[in-house]
Amino acid sequence: MNADAIVLQTPPGAPFTFGVTIDGRGPRSFQVTEPGQDERRHELARVEQPDYLDLFEALARDLGTRMPLARTPPPPRNGGAPLRPLLTEAIAPEILYGYGDPCVVRVGERAWRLLVTSNDAPNAFPILASGDLATWRLTGFVFPEGRAPAWALTGCDRADFWAPEMHRVGNECWLCFTARMQDRSLAIGLARGASPDGPFEAEHAPIVTGDVIDAHILVDAHGTPWLVWKKDDNGVWPRRLAALLHREPALVRELFVARKDQRTAVLALTLWPWVATLEPMEQFFVLQPLIEAATAEFAGFAGRLDELRARARACGAEAEEIAGISRALRTRIYAQRLSADGRRLEGEPAVILENDQPWEAHLIEGVWITQEGGRYYLLYAGNDFSTAYYGIGAAVADAPTGPYRKSSEVLLSSSEEWWGPGHPSVAVGADGRHHVFLHAFRPGAVGYKAFRALLAAPIRFEGGVVSLETSVWPAARPDPG
Repeated sequence: MNADAIVLQTPPGAPFTFGVTIDGRGPRSFQVTEPGQDERRHELARVEQPDYLDLFEALARDLGTRMPLARTPPPPRNGGAPLRPLLTEAIAPEILYGYGDPCVVRVGERAWRLLVTSNDAPNAFPILASGDLATWRLTGFVFPEGRAPAWALTGCDRADFWAPEMHRVGNECWLCFTARMQDRSLAIGLARGASPDGPFEAEHAPIVTGDVIDAHILVDAHGTPWLVWKKDDNGVWPRRLAALLHREPALVRELFVARKDQRTAVLALTLWPWVATLEPMEQFFVLQPLIEAATAEFAGFAGRLDELRARARACGAEAEEIAGISRALRTRIYAQRLSADGRRLEGEPAVILENDQPWEAHLIEGVWITQEGGRYYLLYAGNDFSTAYYGIGAAVADAPTGPYRKSSEVLLSSSEEWWGPGHPSVAVGADGRHHVFLHAFRPGAVGYKAFRALLAAPIRFEGGVVSLETSVWPAARPDPG
């Protein structure tokens, strides 16, 4: 064993006891022991999400912990309208991770642009152009290597450039995006340019900070611009829960019912002192089994946490921390007016959406709002993006800030061909119809940095109802560009 190996032991009071030795920094080995059982040793070749999924799949078989959802078939599909694959492979070597969080915007009579997430790639946010929504070409990047705003963290396995979105506002193209600040927290920035192909100049500071993601720009019926975003509390509560359980291991029995979930929680609290030292995305990889244990029966877990909070308030023990975890189980989508020049927020932010449907579980995100017929139609993604349980929902309102009335059924969910459809955008095609554009994984090949394809389907907004059309997409004409 290496002298720098990390040795961890379950604190007293937990319903189970594990010993874990972690050896190595890049390639790692995990030695897991349990009283009366043989030692199990597992190798982690890399520190990417698929490697951790392999690890936790093996541990589920050895220890009786929860099997990762990413390694299980998708639930039965709702929303059976056909999806047309538009981009299923990288069209340029600089596109490292595919077409996640796609924003498709129409910029001319027969001209569209596509912007996508780039994670930690050196060139941030690819810009692709099309004259027919079928054939695409790479025209450049929002932030070529060395041009990212100074406030944004860069570098392999450190940076996260997510969810770019562009809209024509007046004579400018406004672009909102998510990036990590130097302190690793997520923030939303704004950039602008005269052309949809750039160059784009980012503001010197983020417009929203405090672990926020998935910005969307809406120009309402009166010409007022709004910024919509998600508070990323679902990225915060798992860390706080693991830390709480490490301090109070006896709470495992109170919060988790199924034996596999209790064992998963004990493994997570045992690992916590090491997990706390990791970069944010690797923390998510390691804590994902705990997240899935907590959200397997989300309403029940949330209710037990509220009961625990009430008791803690009565005795003064851990009350504030438990209350914070409980609040963070609700993902909130906010909207706030932008100034006419887009350089500042005005008024107060309003909560326009929360996770409250069973299929959404612990989070909603990736909002896109389409104004049609005097109504505001909101599409969003829900559940865990890295599993086949991710899907797209819909809601409608009479004003930008709501109240929004959700459909109780998921609009689009996984199929045998495509897993985790999500992060929709909407644009009018050459046929004059609205189309929804989204990303999805190949079956079983899910997770952070896994390749995501671009898919689309005709969509209708009529009479307060959102529906996917089943008619065949018109044949593509040659791209004149």
